[in-house]
Amino acid sequence: MKILLTGSTGYIGKRLLPVLIESGHEVVCCVRDIKRFNPPASLRKSITVLKLDLLDEKSLESIPKDIDGAYYLVHSMSSSGDYQSLEETSAINFRNALKKTNVNHVVYLSGIVNDMELSKHLTSRKNVEIELSKGDYNFTALRAGIIIGSGSASFEIIRDLVEKLPIMVTPKWLHTKCQPIGISDVIAFLSKSLFNPKTFNQNFDIGGPDILSYKNMLLDFGKMRNLKRKIFVVPIMTPKISSYWLYFVTSTSYKLATSLVHSMKIKVICRDNQLNTILGVNPLRYKESLKKAFKKIESNEIISSWKDAYSSSGLNFNISEFIRVPSFGCFKDSRTRSIKNREDCIAKIWEIGGNIGWYYGNWLWQARGFTDKLVGGVGLRRGRTNPSTINVGDSIDFWRVLYASKEEGRLLLFAEMKLPGEAWLEFKVVDNKLIQTATFRPLGLAGRLYWYAVFPFHGFIFKGMIQQITKPKLH
Repeated sequence: MKILLTGSTGYIGKRLLPVLIESGHEVVCCVRDIKRFNPPASLRKSITVLKLDLLDEKSLESIPKDIDGAYYLVHSMSSSGDYQSLEETSAINFRNALKKTNVNHVVYLSGIVNDMELSKHLTSRKNVEIELSKGDYNFTALRAGIIIGSGSASFEIIRDLVEKLPIMVTPKWLHTKCQPIGISDVIAFLSKSLFNPKTFNQNFDIGGPDILSYKNMLLDFGKMRNLKRKIFVVPIMTPKISSYWLYFVTSTSYKLATSLVHSMKIKVICRDNQLNTILGVNPLRYKESLKKAFKKIESNEIISSWKDAYSSSGLNFNISEFIRVPSFGCFKDSRTRSIKNREDCIAKIWEIGGNIGWYYGNWLWQARGFTDKLVGGVGLRRGRTNPSTINVGDSIDFWRVLYASKEEGRLLLFAEMKLPGEAWLEFKVVDNKLIQTATFRPLGLAGRLYWYAVFPFHGFIFKGMIQQITKPKLH
């Protein structure tokens, strides 16, 4: 069967893709930015890549007429203050575009919306479901709550809180009940629902067997990691204070933190588990999902991470718009240094950031990350998804990967920190030399003053960094 997969570069889409191909489907992967799509070579022969934007009706005309099924895995949460209208428009455009195809079944992953009062985020999910259900095709909505898996936003936020804070003074929404589900079970429900007549034109709640408060989830996480934690719940934290608290302690963006806080006040418990019987899926318990996530982390098998989505920075851009580093009106710090071993040098570049750090003056990088957080930026807490692998579109601390080629020996990063301008950092190995270039395009007078203010630190950091990168590895 021919399947249209929206959200192919997202957290869920990346994990669903190999399962669909393993099931024998031909998959048309929809992406807004082709440069961000990096499927394994083993999958490429079963994939067609389609560039489209759900807000651009004309681009949707390229959807093949002969598709049999489609997945709608697109969410705009935190990418814009007006995400509700954007999500609704996207759903309507998608539904209208499918009228010109032979599609038989559309599957949508939504959120559990059983409460009478819903947050803006969950209301938006429900509105999208309503619009998609009006199409001339069979439609299935799967509603999930907290998704637990390596790289998922929920898992990483819980991990940040528990591993960093031995004592927590928390808002009262930590008493809210929810029904977490493991990412592997979400993928099983999504894949097995497709073309199953028993799921047609219905919506189902999907969740694990445990109903827990957020407080219990944090404490259980601590027990599993052998960490003693104390949690004190206070009623005085407003949603705004709660959002700031979540934002400063974890790696989430402020917009995402705000959406999550409002959603976390809503009870998200499944109405029933009838889909488990229909599809023969027995979801893992919460602690089992945690163990599975850590196994993936320990073996460096994280397929996707929410931190690599643009929502982790709050920015919304195409990589192709920034891949050509400008020169006119820019400040540059360019350094060249000889290398003895090309492979060693490239390996060091490919391990930069995250736990390894930036090789020199790490305390200054950390200070810059902290000040970035203070002004609403992403800071350094995102780290990186994999310690040695880099793909276009990945996040590395407060940078976004624009270009990465080990064969060429070139890595190009774009800054997502709060700046009065735009910044690039490039590493290029040419012959027996490493060329390291920091480029800053200032925005007005503030940008120029910023460059001169940090210039002394740049000289210290960038000189030390290239010296350490070019230093031969000890084997």
